Amino acid sequence: MINIYNRDCMEALKKMKDNQFDLAIVDPPYGIDDKISTKSSLNKGNKFATLYNKKRWDKFRPENEYWSELLRVSKNQIVCGGNYFAEKLPVSRGWIVWDKQGEKMSSVNNELIWTSFDVSIKTFTRCHGLDKGFMAKGTDKVFHPTQKPRKLYEWILHNYAKEGDKILDTHLGSGSIAIACHNLGYDLEGYELDTEYFEAAKKRLKQHQQQLTIF
Repeated sequence: MINIYNRDCMEALKKMKDNQFDLAIVDPPYGIDDKISTKSSLNKGNKFATLYNKKRWDKFRPENEYWSELLRVSKNQIVCGGNYFAEKLPVSRGWIVWDKQGEKMSSVNNELIWTSFDVSIKTFTRCHGLDKGFMAKGTDKVFHPTQKPRKLYEWILHNYAKEGDKILDTHLGSGSIAIACHNLGYDLEGYELDTEYFEAAKKRLKQHQQQLTIF
């Protein structure tokens, strides 16, 4: 069952029970106030990139209360961009490295993903260009400026989730995790504060589900 909500995740977290979820997979704003270039061929005319820059969601990181609640309601956690929150999270050796370079690519930074799992470091290799522009197809087309590929979430679920696990995402964004959970049969509860992104993610998920039903 995939349940997504247009709601402030903090309001929801405070009402959740201890260890209500087996695994939280989250991608909060990093607090680096990064801007998305709308002049590039990938983002030119992208209203969602313009919206991102206008609202500047990435200016502030979640407060300490968010991390306290996240660790309370979930048994395990995976945090994208974990290096930006290192002082907020417990020490862990189970990091993930997302190798984005691909052949002959040098301008894309790899990403560090923190996990609460006591396992060796794992590497997910996928050229970031495969998920941009004309390379992306169908519901995998990018509409969110910080959209992560469905394949990344499927890989994470395959390597860290167990059958029957209940998944939580506090910052749904483009909804890639919702599609991954649907494909692999995991229950998901996801929250997205911004209405425009939420509606776009909901539409994307619905289209994906309809496609699977047809074929």
